[in-house]
Amino acid sequence: MFYHFKVHKEKDRYWAQGIELSGCYTQGRTLEELQKNAQDALNLYMEEPSDSNDLAPLPSKTIKKAKNIIQIPLDPLIAFAFLVRYFRIKHGFTQQEVAKKMGFETLYSYQRLETKKCNPSLKMIARIKQLYPEFSVDLAIMTRRN
Repeated sequence: MFYHFKVHKEKDRYWAQGIELSGCYTQGRTLEELQKNAQDALNLYMEEPSDSNDLAPLPSKTIKKAKNIIQIPLDPLIAFAFLVRYFRIKHGFTQQEVAKKMGFETLYSYQRLETKKCNPSLKMIARIKQLYPEFSVDLAIMTRRN
């Protein structure tokens, strides 16, 4: 999953702002440092507390890479957890409702899916896809564009 940052140059430094993510900014002395810092900023921005109702948007498919626009990959573990949370909120479910629909014995077991500590099995991914047919594992694990 990639998000886009608009790069700005000021004197001997660079700074970037997330295009899809309001309030996501970073800086660096070099473009390489800026890209590393942008990935750190993106990962921190997307690690929203599970009890929050804030919902970041999915990456835009219409933004193209350009001279001053860079694509930054989201850590796949964070992306997977974000997508589980994203679709739960988009469908208007509470964590408790989803835990029950997916057959979890405890709420905590479900809540782990919405954190980067999750390592879902294929069976779990199948349950998620059954509940949210539009869920894309490919989107979550994509770390490189051709």
